[in-house]
Amino acid sequence: MSKLILMRHGLSAWNEQNLFTGWVDIPLSQAGIRESIEGGQRIKDIPIDVIFTSTLVRAHMTLALAMLQHASQKVPVFQHPGEGKRGEWAKIFGEEAKKTTIPVYMAWELNERMYGDLQGLNKAETAQQFGAEQVQIWRRSFDVAPPHGESLAMTAQRAVPYFNKEIRPRLQRGENVFICAHGNSLRAIIMDLDHLNKDQVVKLELATGEPVVYQFEKNAHERIDLSR
Repeated sequence: MSKLILMRHGLSAWNEQNLFTGWVDIPLSQAGIRESIEGGQRIKDIPIDVIFTSTLVRAHMTLALAMLQHASQKVPVFQHPGEGKRGEWAKIFGEEAKKTTIPVYMAWELNERMYGDLQGLNKAETAQQFGAEQVQIWRRSFDVAPPHGESLAMTAQRAVPYFNKEIRPRLQRGENVFICAHGNSLRAIIMDLDHLNKDQVVKLELATGEPVVYQFEKNAHERIDLSR
């Protein structure tokens, strides 16, 4: 039996300013820091063997703040395989120190949906310029992309194969996995896990800093209610 924890990053500085963010590498706001800490407290008693995240700093900040609350007090260590000296020189030689760490693997496949020409634009002003209906289609439809950006369907085409190749085998081996990523990459993964159709997934809301937990056993899985 294993557990999968999914957490959308805490509120970012641009979330607060109502700007399209996408792949722009924006940090958390003060509210986002609080959300990350609160989310960490909710999962503090769930053992975690490995962490996966995107390449974006708002997800890194969230997982670090969440893990500071963890009962194990283990330290997340970001891995850099294939990055030359950055990976080679970061090797831990102390065996006791190794036992107090949790590896963190970064993957662009878990990044937020890329919003193309909308990145950095105010959402309300964009609705005034292009029409609220058009902006809603860009934001919430499954297979319509904003100009020069990605649709949710395109995000799923990178996030789900990565999950199935790199993460699902660990769950099948009994490891507990924490994924800290973004609204749309996590929607894509949940769509696959819960067999949602495209109409259902666009209505799926994931609150910032709010963990979603699944329990895996053999070839079956179910969502766990953390409020119990």
